[in-house]
Amino acid sequence: MKKIHRLILKSFIGPFLLTFAISLFFLLMQFIWVWVDELIGKGLNVSIILKILYYASAMLVPMALPLAVLLASVMTFGNLSEHFELTAMKTSGISLWRIMSSLIFFIVALSIGAFFFSNNVLPYTNLKYAQLLYDVSRKRPEMSIKTGVFNNEIDGFSIKVDKKNTETGMMYSFMIYDHTKRKGNKKVTVADSGQISITTDQKNMIVTLYSGRNYNEMKEKNTAGKIKKEYPYRQDKFDKETIIFQLPDNSLKKSNDRMFKKHYEIMNTSQLSVVIDSLNKEYNIRKNQFQNRLLEYNYFKYEPKIFRDKDPTKFINDSIRKYKEPDKLTTEFNLDSIYNNLNNKDKLAVIRGAYKSVKIIRSNIENNGQSLENRLKWLKKHELAWYKKFSLSFACLVFFFIGAPLGAIIRKGGFGFPFLISVVLFMFYYVLYITGEKSAVENAVPVFVGAWLASGILFPLGVFITYKATKDSKIVNKEQIETVVKKILHFLKISK
Repeated sequence: MKKIHRLILKSFIGPFLLTFAISLFFLLMQFIWVWVDELIGKGLNVSIILKILYYASAMLVPMALPLAVLLASVMTFGNLSEHFELTAMKTSGISLWRIMSSLIFFIVALSIGAFFFSNNVLPYTNLKYAQLLYDVSRKRPEMSIKTGVFNNEIDGFSIKVDKKNTETGMMYSFMIYDHTKRKGNKKVTVADSGQISITTDQKNMIVTLYSGRNYNEMKEKNTAGKIKKEYPYRQDKFDKETIIFQLPDNSLKKSNDRMFKKHYEIMNTSQLSVVIDSLNKEYNIRKNQFQNRLLEYNYFKYEPKIFRDKDPTKFINDSIRKYKEPDKLTTEFNLDSIYNNLNNKDKLAVIRGAYKSVKIIRSNIENNGQSLENRLKWLKKHELAWYKKFSLSFACLVFFFIGAPLGAIIRKGGFGFPFLISVVLFMFYYVLYITGEKSAVENAVPVFVGAWLASGILFPLGVFITYKATKDSKIVNKEQIETVVKKILHFLKISK
């Protein structure tokens, strides 16, 4: 048996290393495809580009490992089955489980190693990757301007473009908000197109805009010095305008690690557990505060002093209880009768006041609701990052129990057909993985369900295929399907 186990391990490790390199290469090509326009031709050193690719490769390892295990498993057992080596072992009385036993221990060890990599190595590489990209963006600010997203790298300004032409360097639909005076969105510049360049000393960024307008909100003061009224804006049209932004630093210096260590991708499980507990407490505190303020100041128009050192919800419940007890009831107000006794002018004032209050309440709910929703999403992302360190490692085991018996059943080795089967299964896994992740972040499903959705669906499939392989039966029996269909058709005929 030791010779057989060595044979199986030797047959597996070679294809595994090869498929792991290929999987990592393809995933890295996807990354390069996204970033190629930002990295090439921007004056970056080759060493900087290689560092970025190195850190990106490390980040892709947890996703490349399951794909490599799946592909290597199908190839290994497909080759053994195609050359009748697997058949010879079975006829000698060796079960498929005993044949796979050495690889099962290997895959379990690989899954444990993948977890330690995700928990210890990956946070470090993510930190270095984020730090390097930030340092590069400080040196080349035009790189950090993404289409459709506001960029705040330049202190006091928010810049957004809708489209880029990578060949000409022209950017379209420019929008620049000037926040240097810290008075909100008072000064706005919009332009149809523009270009960004860096001065030779790399101390300033020059933005040349074409066919645009400057909008500036103006205020008029009365003789007493108080604001009398505010005009909508002052508009200045231009065909070409040049804006010079001073860059804080043109050298590629290392940023402080503390800037990024609060991100969930830079943490291990212990750190995530602490942060999740803190975020959960902070979210519940803010949620309760918002509910209490809503009851105190918006829904029930009591004086704030009534609620000092009191829970508003308890106060309201106590008030309702008192009104239900006749002996404690002193005064009863009929709001409809009070309103009907008012004159038309007072009624109009009441309606206007109520409308104003409703608008304030609605705005308050929308603003605070959005803030709470963002905090909840941030909490969910941390919880998801915690579960992902386990689920991605467990995926290696899942894909082995799919790939190994599947290769034994299809009896096809080589690289062609197994590669096709593996890619289809992995794409199905990846779709489930992304769906579960997004559903968890949007609070559509519990985080545990979202993180384990892909592995939870594919694991029963692996158990089923393994069972079929151990029984030497086909995955789909055509005769059984035909029999079931005939029975259904016969039953439908009788029911008619």
